[in-house]
Amino acid sequence: MDGELAYSTWPALSPTPVVLVPLGSTEQHGPHLPFSTDTIIASAVAERVATDLTIRGHSVVVAPALQYGASGEHQNFPGTVSIGTEALTIVVIELVRSLSTWAGRIVLVNGHGGNLAALTASVSLLRGEGHTVAWAPCTVARGDAHAGITETSILLHLDAKLVDLASVVPGATTPMSALFGRLAVEGVRAVSPTGILGDPTGATATTGAALIAEMCDGVQRRILGESIDPRGCLRDPDRCTVPAPVATEDRA
Repeated sequence: MDGELAYSTWPALSPTPVVLVPLGSTEQHGPHLPFSTDTIIASAVAERVATDLTIRGHSVVVAPALQYGASGEHQNFPGTVSIGTEALTIVVIELVRSLSTWAGRIVLVNGHGGNLAALTASVSLLRGEGHTVAWAPCTVARGDAHAGITETSILLHLDAKLVDLASVVPGATTPMSALFGRLAVEGVRAVSPTGILGDPTGATATTGAALIAEMCDGVQRRILGESIDPRGCLRDPDRCTVPAPVATEDRA
């Protein structure tokens, strides 16, 4: 691959490369995971997918991650930094307009579900302007919602020192369909004092390795499939539908 854009020089870039842009957040992830969890995961997925696509003969560069997202549902927890949907929409629009002056295809690799409304609005407008852009979610088939076994296992695999195992406790395990109403109005803290939606106990690095491999395979399939749904999301050819956006954590 062309590498990481932040550490490259302009003469080193191939003409019109595929550009992967990781989108994350800076938000609470329970008492045991860092605020940058979504950004770490989206960046790892983008980097691994870029490597695999390069092996297939594609010219790929990974842009610096966007570390602030729409995280209003977590704002009641200290440390959360949210720029909101409206601001994120504008940032993505201007980001892609700039990238389009030299990039070929642009794929926004999303690691946070709260970003979905901004992605849908911005990508729709950008595609209407003629930009070759779409987004892809970091998702697994049976992941839990937020700071549970899915994200905890992946962080244990990527960098175990970032996980405070002594602080791992079960969170709210009520199905998201039953929690959604309160979450939308009152935020995560109203339904989970710890900020965890799911149960991270039992998370392992081995499980995390399998989960991130599944995420990477899914994003790569979407990119190679090149089919885009009405939200601007790349479809997974191995799945019939793309799940609808949710207001809480990602895996959409």
